[in-house]
Amino acid sequence: MDVTVAIDHRFRQTPDGKFWSMTSFAYSFWERYLSVFDGVRILARTQPVDKPAANWSRADGPGVHFTPVPYYHGPLQYLQRYPLVKKTIKQAVNESEAIILRIQGQIGSCARPYLRQTGHPYGVEVVGDPYDAFAPGYVTHPLRPFLQWWLPRRMREQCARAAAAAYVTEFALQQRYPPAPGAFTTHYSSIVLQDEAFAAQPKQAALNQKRFNLITIGTLDNLSKGADTMLETLVICVGNGLDLTWTQVGGGTYQPMLEQRAAELNIADRVHFCGWVTAGSGVWAELDKADLFILPSRQEGLSRATIEAMARGLPCIATTVGGSAELLPGRWLVAPNNPVGLARKIGSMVADPRQMQQEAARNLAQARNYSQRVLRQRWTALYQHLRDETAVWLAANGHSANKLKVA
Repeated sequence: MDVTVAIDHRFRQTPDGKFWSMTSFAYSFWERYLSVFDGVRILARTQPVDKPAANWSRADGPGVHFTPVPYYHGPLQYLQRYPLVKKTIKQAVNESEAIILRIQGQIGSCARPYLRQTGHPYGVEVVGDPYDAFAPGYVTHPLRPFLQWWLPRRMREQCARAAAAAYVTEFALQQRYPPAPGAFTTHYSSIVLQDEAFAAQPKQAALNQKRFNLITIGTLDNLSKGADTMLETLVICVGNGLDLTWTQVGGGTYQPMLEQRAAELNIADRVHFCGWVTAGSGVWAELDKADLFILPSRQEGLSRATIEAMARGLPCIATTVGGSAELLPGRWLVAPNNPVGLARKIGSMVADPRQMQQEAARNLAQARNYSQRVLRQRWTALYQHLRDETAVWLAANGHSANKLKVA
């Protein structure tokens, strides 16, 4: 039995028919599904490009194939291409056996009505929170209040009707988007750490260290990751007499604006925008240069970047979004959109090198909960349950592989 995974990630396709990811959704990510299913079909937006960038990773491979959804970026392009997007998703549902919706995401939301028509069982992997994503602070669209009400409502409905549900948090997202009574539920992070992801020892801060390098990781295609908050925070910290630099890993359309803002604030010489780097080794190399990881995000499910930083033995400070409280002690959490509070936390952390080392050691130990050995059992159990449920439904409805039809 094959599985179709609907995901709201943007992939690239080169003329030779190969598919590429600039982040963590490389072929190695999709291999987890092959532990139970015979093949994986990825239903996602795909943009044609002439050639891959040096830091992109191949996403397809043996047993992993794509059904490209017409590429769009933003609400206007989505509306313009909606008829073709809808047609593509409907056809994919028609031809699918097992189905998993990675939500939040528009692709999964478009697939859900066709699943409802047939009663086809499906699973959800809940990886984000639309309520936080459309909170005040960085989304200025006039429909923001409506979307903050409507999208969580729709996602609750998706979770409540799923045969199997996995969450990237242990508690947080489950409370806001509860599964159906009797549904199979579990939790596992999207990030799976191989042995090489872990540092040999925690970061050691020198007792007389004066300059500290902060690091953040995330897209700059929007401001959900709080890069603008980091600029304001850095100004406050420098004004308080701290000698700090900041490295931003990850690029996007807002980078020029943020670079200009750094210049206006007279901190451009303390800021380094390094763009996208190779997932895995490239990210680890940047983390190893840093002294302190910051997550200033306005919304998260369970932060992949924070877990990777913990695995590299870094002390961390994060905002109180998603599952941050499941990763870090409360004293190192701060509300989003609060540069004053974040600056206070940074000042408190770097003032005590021994404390930094203690937090680094704690984080490295905590990160081992996200090793592949720990998480594999959880996702295997969910995939097996969904496979069994789907097989029963196919047999009861007289369907065979690739014979499903939606009116």
